[in-house]
Amino acid sequence: MSAGPLVVEILFTFVLAAYLLHRYGDLRKQHILVTTACFLSWYFSLMIIFILPLDVSLTFYRQCVYDNTPKYTTTPAISTTTSNVSHPSNISTHIPSLANPSGDSQLSGMQQDSDIDRGCERPESYVSDTVLPVLWRIIYWTSQALTWLIMPMMQSYSKAGDFTVLGKMKSALIENAIFYGTYLLIFGICLIYVAARPDLDIDGEKLKIIGVTASNTWGLFVLVLMLGYGLVDVPRSLWNKAKKGYMLSNTYFKIAKLSTEKTEAEESLEDVLEETRRLAEKIRYNHPLRKHMDVILSKCPESTRQSVRGKMDDFEDFNQSPDSLSESSLVKLHKKVIRCTTINQRTSVMWQSLMDMALEWEDIEENMRSGDHMYRHTDPNMSTPYFRWMASIYTPAVEWYWKCVFRPYVFMGVAGILIVVSFMVVWSECLFFIKDPVLSLFAVFINLARENYDYGYIELASILTIAYLCFCAYFSVFKIRILNLYYIAPRHQTNEHSLIFIGMMLCRLTPPMCLNFLGLIHLDSHITQDEHIQQTSYTQIMGHMDVISIVANGFNIYFPILIVLLCICTYFSIGSRLLAAIGFHQFIGDDDMTQELVDEGKQLVSREKRKIQRKAEGEARRKNWVERFGDGASSSNKDVPMSAERRGERYTVPRSPDEDDRVELLKQVEPVDFNQDDDGMFGNNTSSMYGTARSGREDGYQSRGSRFSSGGSRPGGNRPPKGIFDDV
Repeated sequence: MSAGPLVVEILFTFVLAAYLLHRYGDLRKQHILVTTACFLSWYFSLMIIFILPLDVSLTFYRQCVYDNTPKYTTTPAISTTTSNVSHPSNISTHIPSLANPSGDSQLSGMQQDSDIDRGCERPESYVSDTVLPVLWRIIYWTSQALTWLIMPMMQSYSKAGDFTVLGKMKSALIENAIFYGTYLLIFGICLIYVAARPDLDIDGEKLKIIGVTASNTWGLFVLVLMLGYGLVDVPRSLWNKAKKGYMLSNTYFKIAKLSTEKTEAEESLEDVLEETRRLAEKIRYNHPLRKHMDVILSKCPESTRQSVRGKMDDFEDFNQSPDSLSESSLVKLHKKVIRCTTINQRTSVMWQSLMDMALEWEDIEENMRSGDHMYRHTDPNMSTPYFRWMASIYTPAVEWYWKCVFRPYVFMGVAGILIVVSFMVVWSECLFFIKDPVLSLFAVFINLARENYDYGYIELASILTIAYLCFCAYFSVFKIRILNLYYIAPRHQTNEHSLIFIGMMLCRLTPPMCLNFLGLIHLDSHITQDEHIQQTSYTQIMGHMDVISIVANGFNIYFPILIVLLCICTYFSIGSRLLAAIGFHQFIGDDDMTQELVDEGKQLVSREKRKIQRKAEGEARRKNWVERFGDGASSSNKDVPMSAERRGERYTVPRSPDEDDRVELLKQVEPVDFNQDDDGMFGNNTSSMYGTARSGREDGYQSRGSRFSSGGSRPGGNRPPKGIFDDV
């Protein structure tokens, strides 16, 4: 037994989930319970994707052992084990004992050699038959508990406007009633169907299968809808990224649309904050609802809290009035504040993301016209690589060749490969239930690798296929922008609600997606109707849908064919054209409204670009100021004794907050350096100018007179030299 590959994949998945959660979330601001739940949901969902291919290779090995085992040895083994399983195909967990009548789970060395002689080679990732079933039970049922019970309640709990734990739990249950109702409806229909059949008895095992069936049916329904869009749009998006003109126009269009949403979100938030300020003025320090108002104000910006702080702490007793506030009104206000703040945060993050994208495409267009082949950014902050160690490798010259020359061809090449993979998925989804001849392309390739005992290829191809299906499905989820609340943004800008939503979708869609993949490669005997095919440990834990024949032989087989229709509609942008016809602006490219929004977006980007340039110029002037005068001042301070420097600080004039740096420096009174030759020149003028101030510090200046006259520097090294405003 070699558990090395399994341990490596478990650790790799752990690191990948932690990295993704760190990249998209802000661990310092998130609640520890939210971080834990999101990490577990992401981690277990990714484990299903990476460990299922190991289960597939082990199943092919057991199938080889089963096919090459003398048939007379299978009879007693089956008779001793089928009493504990619900289906004959589940004897795959006892395959090692088929060649070992004593019932030991491990083959002896002689039996291992005999297996190799019969042509069966163990995969490098081989583990005991008891390892994966235990692992699948932990992963699957933990994921189901997270996605159907814990995370929906956690998400609704965080958005509830109540001020008590019991009130938030009640609001969370009410909000999830419709969501749980759809699941319970499917579960109830399946339960009634089973109860109406006289040949089936309902027991604990069948209830478990009914629950799994309801969950997988819901997930398969959503999965087909998402895949029908993603299988076309993912390759098309990569292909369009090779066309800078298209991407620039599309980004302008999105910015113009988001500008309206952003303005509406800011206005809604301002209205809610104004309502909060108005109500806060009525709630005094001893009002019974003061503690609830403090909770609401903690969710508001600092400016709002500052504006009402002085009016709330006047210690004026409140009087009960007919129009007094109630706790229910504050609950509604609290919920509105949370919702408006979330929407405003989403629009702000997406606005910055689209602006960065537009500036990048404009930079590419401008740099392609440059002749020095050195990439230059409009925003200096965008020139910093995400990883610092890349700065020495990813130079401006390398960046120019990558973005202006090679990257478009890479996008087109990858898009071409994904188009082929998408066609393979659609073809196989429509014909995977036909076993003879084998029409599923994935089944054909996997069977060829199985015959050559190429387990490494089987595992790698399975991981890439499942990962691509997952990416297409989740790409569609966030492209549609469900409920206009959830989004995903890198650099720690994704909020807690969106992270929880991602975790829920991963846990709901990954299990049915993996079952669908097993059907594509003909490893589900209840779809291919072949009882001699060994089952994966994952399928044994999930169970089969034979209890509900309508789902097993109808929905699970023929519903995925709907992907073809959805792909056709996506390719011809039928959905976008219908939305544009009823008033929702979509980027179609051949109407006047689209061009108007593109022009509007271009103006918004130009305005943002001017802001960035002014900011960069201001920083450059400030840096130049420090380089010209800051270094000289610091070098002068090295020569000035500490006592003299302290005495020089007494000449500093306090700065008024209404004065800028130039007015402040002009109004400062600086002492004049007197030496023996200048006494006669200035005479009493200097005495009348400084009066007693000079007489009190005359000794200090005389002690420094020789150095000032020889060095040519002015007294007080921390002050600017002569001619400071010559360039202003």
